[in-house]
Amino acid sequence: MANIGYRPVTAVWEVTMGCNMRCGHCGSSCAGALPGQLSTEEALDLCDQIAELGLMWITLSGGEPLTRADTPELVKRLSQNGVLVNMITNGWLLDKKMAQRLKENGISTVAISIDGVPEIHDKIRMKGAFEHARQAFAAMTELGIQTGAVTTITKQNIDILPDLKEELIRMGVKTWQVQIGLPMGNLKKRPDWLLEPRQIRDIIDFCYNTAKEGRIRIYPADCIGYYSSKDLETRRISYQSDGYSLWDGCNAGVRGFGILHDGSILGCTSIRSKEFVEGNIRERKLRDIWEDENAFKWRRHLTKDKLSGSCKKCIYGSKCLGGCPNTRLTMKGSIYEENEYCAYNLSLKEMETKYSKCDNAAALLEFASSLIPQGEFQEAAFALKRAQELEPDNADTYRARGYSEFMCGNYDDCIAANDKALEINSNDTYSMGGRALALYRLGKTDEALRLMNEAVALSGGQDANLLQDLQYMKCDMAAKGAAAR
Repeated sequence: MANIGYRPVTAVWEVTMGCNMRCGHCGSSCAGALPGQLSTEEALDLCDQIAELGLMWITLSGGEPLTRADTPELVKRLSQNGVLVNMITNGWLLDKKMAQRLKENGISTVAISIDGVPEIHDKIRMKGAFEHARQAFAAMTELGIQTGAVTTITKQNIDILPDLKEELIRMGVKTWQVQIGLPMGNLKKRPDWLLEPRQIRDIIDFCYNTAKEGRIRIYPADCIGYYSSKDLETRRISYQSDGYSLWDGCNAGVRGFGILHDGSILGCTSIRSKEFVEGNIRERKLRDIWEDENAFKWRRHLTKDKLSGSCKKCIYGSKCLGGCPNTRLTMKGSIYEENEYCAYNLSLKEMETKYSKCDNAAALLEFASSLIPQGEFQEAAFALKRAQELEPDNADTYRARGYSEFMCGNYDDCIAANDKALEINSNDTYSMGGRALALYRLGKTDEALRLMNEAVALSGGQDANLLQDLQYMKCDMAAKGAAAR
């Protein structure tokens, strides 16, 4: 594989846009199969390319994948090639005969979309849908096929999640993924169904309580989170590993990709407009598309500084990159907008509001100084921002804010705060060192080294912290130079 630094692990393949339901929240407005759908021969060849690329697992979806007659054949080819195959289905066509066929062809997991208790589910989808889903669960359980439920949460069903949980447990369902409905396709025509940002906390609370109960394993999807204590604990419990507890950014174009019904390749099947299509397997091999250094730029080149609002200042911004990009795209119109459907984002706005009402600069500085040793840099930065508004000539406030902003990864704000401290005292070596480190993180190595050396000299070479920071910069530069060679 070309050395592009990205190894694909998984993908979602919409094998058809044909569907036997007309769900009120369908993001793709699925109906009949669309023109240009891959032929069986093309699809089987793509199965081989998927295996050759080294994917560990793939999810077959739609539309309704079982409305495509050769879907079981695709399952067989993929599984024979060593790729774990998951499927998301509405369950209507998944009778005992089909379940047996999928098992024989090597299916790994089947997830059934189920969005409420019988009345609600049938209202959202179609009459009889719940009973077909129940029978499908029973057929798979009888055959020992690993199965789970997938629920799209809207205002139509958020209040009956506890009742749905009991229904799933009665049906013997072991795993349950929940996701929020986004304004796409049919749901875009029903704005009154869309959740409010504050309701994300209600969902996280429900997931947390369900996880703690231990009766069914619940998985918040990538559009739900991020970094609240309850969200992190839910994921730790569900995945039974601390390694899965932190959101590490969207998979699109870096660890996974999407495939449309016509063989178009994109980062995510939900972000599907033409400008996000990276190529088509009818024109180029899958490997060539993935390894193209110009492919998936919107994700591979996304950095915290390109985001807006609270996401741009968030301590998790460089890791999280704003959470689910499709949430930002559909809710705000751009993948670079802030994610208002993030629990931590809500917390940031509450912090800002809380400290904007405080009028005691000394108390704010004292409180922020107690937060910093605890690692609460984000909250300290908010308190110090307000303190400097109230008392713009206090160097201690600027020094503390410079450090807090640096620890949040907000290097421009760190530099601005240290500049203010240096205006008050041009020989402030602490602020000089902080400014130098921020410059270094921004890639301005020459200016950073000059300023750090100046700070060391001004301190008479006696400041251990400055000497340590200077040594770090030199060693890091040497290591990067060696790696480049």
